[in-house]
Amino acid sequence: MTGGGLLLLAPLRLEARALAQGAPDARVVRTGAGPLRSCRSVAELTAGVLHPGGQRVPNPLQDADPPTRPGASQSPVRAVAVAGLAGGLRDDLEPGTVVVANRVIDEAGNVAAQLTSAPLLAAELTARGHKTVVGTVISARNVVQGSQRRAVLASLGAVAVDTETAWLLANGWELPSVAVRVIVDTPGRELRSLATVTGGIKALGVLSRAARVIAEWSDSLDEREIVLASPRSFCAGVDRAIQTVERAIDKFGAPVYVRRHIVHNRHVVADLEARGAVFVRDLEEVPDGATVIFSAHGVAPSVRRVAADRGLSVVDATCPLVSKVHHEVRRFAARSMQVVLIGHAGHDETEGTLGEAPNISLVENPADVARLEVSDPERLAYVTQTTLSPDDVASVVGELTRRYPGVVGPGSADVCYATQNRQDAVRMIAPKCSMVIVVGSPSSSNANRLVEVARRHGSKAVLVEDERDLRFEHVRGASVLGVTAAASTPPHVVDAVVDALRSFGPTHITEVSTVAENASFSLPMEVR
Repeated sequence: MTGGGLLLLAPLRLEARALAQGAPDARVVRTGAGPLRSCRSVAELTAGVLHPGGQRVPNPLQDADPPTRPGASQSPVRAVAVAGLAGGLRDDLEPGTVVVANRVIDEAGNVAAQLTSAPLLAAELTARGHKTVVGTVISARNVVQGSQRRAVLASLGAVAVDTETAWLLANGWELPSVAVRVIVDTPGRELRSLATVTGGIKALGVLSRAARVIAEWSDSLDEREIVLASPRSFCAGVDRAIQTVERAIDKFGAPVYVRRHIVHNRHVVADLEARGAVFVRDLEEVPDGATVIFSAHGVAPSVRRVAADRGLSVVDATCPLVSKVHHEVRRFAARSMQVVLIGHAGHDETEGTLGEAPNISLVENPADVARLEVSDPERLAYVTQTTLSPDDVASVVGELTRRYPGVVGPGSADVCYATQNRQDAVRMIAPKCSMVIVVGSPSSSNANRLVEVARRHGSKAVLVEDERDLRFEHVRGASVLGVTAAASTPPHVVDAVVDALRSFGPTHITEVSTVAENASFSLPMEVR
């Protein structure tokens, strides 16, 4: 069943039929067009669908035209959706564009509803191939005609106009609610006949397909617990790297060039770009005499030499824990030892570490150990990428030790404290969670390791970059959701994900903490 317990409100006959085709299990009610009919319908529905105890009682609009389809769910109403067609207030919103309202206002600018589920519903619609926009829908008292009047409404921040939504949602349903409108015309090309014009036919088809997604949203609503893993989000090394770029911009002025992404997170990069940072792949892209910052992942000595030869002003934001690994490689190499780096090929940190010595080999898993060419088993050492899972490191070290009993490692573990702490927290919460949501970038090694750890300890897990990556399937049937974040993920992005999850129904939030982090690193001398 899809849409049982969903009340779909449609002003017009054609809209109601399209919705009933797309969501046959939902209760589709034609409310009538305009504010007066909308207000009358809401009064009758709130009296007839729900009473204060929340139980279903006879619905006076049950036999409205068109009626609820035979066989449609008679479940208690638990979600309300207003859906139909709308006029676009921008010419770039072509017919068929789905507008998911995050705010509904009237012509006076009064807010009728704030709809927190909008980003989730819009993301799901986009994933299904719909051109989707999240924005303000404005409801006018009369049908809006003429580009000049549309321009006035657009000046209030709205992207689409109808004549019902504000009144259908104004009194509040005390239920999860959404509003979806499909654009049928634009200021430059107004619709005159809904049934015959191509734009109207296209929009009705989109509306019918969107109805199924709305029904799936309704099916995903439930009461659940959210368990926050702690520590999560930024670590001291990431804080240091971001502050380094910000201080450099303040001190030297924009633009400041950064070789590779300062940390592996799109939101961090975008924020720093807005402040004046320019991210480049290689030093060849940096103008002569400019300031360049090395990312937290570190660089090979060859990169430092190129910067010195070109006279670039260098600020080194390499994480001190990565610098420790580089130092270990140089120390082993100075003793004429062959070095094995346990890490992931192509990662920025791995590339920098591999450049520290001529006699160094990369292994990613225990199977790679068998392919090593070792010249002297008694002069073999290993180091580790800092963002790996300790379990994965242990399996590789175990195979190295089995084959080469004389192999030596670093004086202390290379996996950084923040990586270890975040993984320990996930180990703690995963067994009780139906799903663990890891917030982080796909390019983040420690984010991907968190997903692996959660799955290894009994939970489903998914990696999302922000709330727009959440899907209904991530929460449907999950009574307990875990949430954590990579060390490079900003806290405000995690907060947005949690807020989005709360829109799926009543939530009880708890936090499970394994350790308190109080580490801090000094900023590079150049920006202090």
